[in-house]
Amino acid sequence: MTYQELRKDPAIHALIQRADESLVALGFTEHSFAHVGRVADTARYVLETLGYDAHQVELAQMAAYLHDIGNLVNRVEHSQSGGAMAFCLLQKTDLPADDVAIIVTAIGNHDEGTGVPVNPVAAALILADKSDVRRSRVRNADETTFDIHDRVNYSVERSNLVIDEAHTTITLELTVDTHYSSVMDFFEIFLQRMIMCRKAAEHLGLCFKLTINEQSLM
Repeated sequence: MTYQELRKDPAIHALIQRADESLVALGFTEHSFAHVGRVADTARYVLETLGYDAHQVELAQMAAYLHDIGNLVNRVEHSQSGGAMAFCLLQKTDLPADDVAIIVTAIGNHDEGTGVPVNPVAAALILADKSDVRRSRVRNADETTFDIHDRVNYSVERSNLVIDEAHTTITLELTVDTHYSSVMDFFEIFLQRMIMCRKAAEHLGLCFKLTINEQSLM
């Protein structure tokens, strides 16, 4: 199975759709095809830029596309349940056992509560997932009822994850409209994620930086 074949698989499509519907009911921001597709693209960018081979890039894209299917079971410990679900799906394909293991490991380690960047695919997934903060992820149309997650995501007008030419630093660049949330609001809910990004960057031999409105904060 390739990444493109995985994207076309109707069973996987149904799992992603139903998992996101569960999060709609819980009031979470968007975790559907826009999110997993963007995470897959960003994970590819990270590993390709750093010179990893096409096979590693493919595994990272597959892990990224599947990383949130565990929300179908429950939001709590969704990374572990998602890893178990991915194992059941992928062991029935023609993927070698070692490739399945790498994908499952990355999925099981992407959440900031328990995850660790144990390999390059996991590190790329962490950086790609945690950097996907943007206005279009907010589904609540009533600004007067925004919770802090809605406010922070809605405040982000632009987000970009960039590796410098020397391949020493990876920077999450955010442009934030402080009318909707403050920088402190961002750190209240994203500090643990940013610390995880720093660890993931270090695993890839990079220094992680965060800039908000062109001000360096990490």
